[in-house]
Amino acid sequence: MTTRTIHEPQRLPLDGDVSRLDVWLAAGRLNVVGTDGPPSVTVKLVGRKGLTVSHENGELSVRHEIAPSRLRPIVGWWLFGGKRRYNADVTIAVPTTAAASLTLISGSLTASGLRDGVDADVISGSITLLGLGGRVRAKTVSGSVEALGVGGDLLMETVSGEIVLGDSSADRVKARTISGSVTCDLDNPKARDIRVDTTSGEIVVRVPENADLQVDLNATSGRVSSAFPQIASQGLPGARYARGRLGAGTGQLSAYAVSGNVSLLARPTEDFSEEDQA
Repeated sequence: MTTRTIHEPQRLPLDGDVSRLDVWLAAGRLNVVGTDGPPSVTVKLVGRKGLTVSHENGELSVRHEIAPSRLRPIVGWWLFGGKRRYNADVTIAVPTTAAASLTLISGSLTASGLRDGVDADVISGSITLLGLGGRVRAKTVSGSVEALGVGGDLLMETVSGEIVLGDSSADRVKARTISGSVTCDLDNPKARDIRVDTTSGEIVVRVPENADLQVDLNATSGRVSSAFPQIASQGLPGARYARGRLGAGTGQLSAYAVSGNVSLLARPTEDFSEEDQA
């Protein structure tokens, strides 16, 4: 198959490898899964305008074909039938080694099991990242970003929404929101660069007890607290901060909240005996 237009729900098995995935959807739900099985595109719901699917030379593209002039007055376009014509519910299975560029104007986006990088953009809606690796970037204007078990190099941004990162082995993390809280739970004691900031919201960062980090925590209007005695809160109201070193201090952790509290928590180091590993 080279290029095909989909007008009704169906499952398309794909012949040949997929090394790169490019998705652009106007509205709906997008689920991308890394798998060891054959690649496929499953369309559960499709609007009147249909979807264009193309697969050639290792590149898979799934997209709504919309003229740029339609997107400029996006509010009016959306209210007067745009969503009904372009709504879609799509699940795409590709090899775990495929690099993915995923764009959704409105709806929910989930990516899981991809190891060589994901670029996810949503204007209005949520992003969920599960078990990803490589360079991972997630950005939404209005909505939340949730990441679980993500490693590699991670960037998460939202203008209005919450950011949650759990069980992350990422080497580098950057999380930024204008209005919303940020929660980061890191299990990599050798993380090199962690940067978290919000204009209006709380920041909670949990790092391993044996982490090697230079720590710099700041809050303009709010409290700064630390579970590590060597990193104590200082300063006066309106300029609270906590600085210090964990372990060898080979990495960097910085967190800054303009309006909100900043908390640093300790994640217990897990010691496994030989019997536990057997």
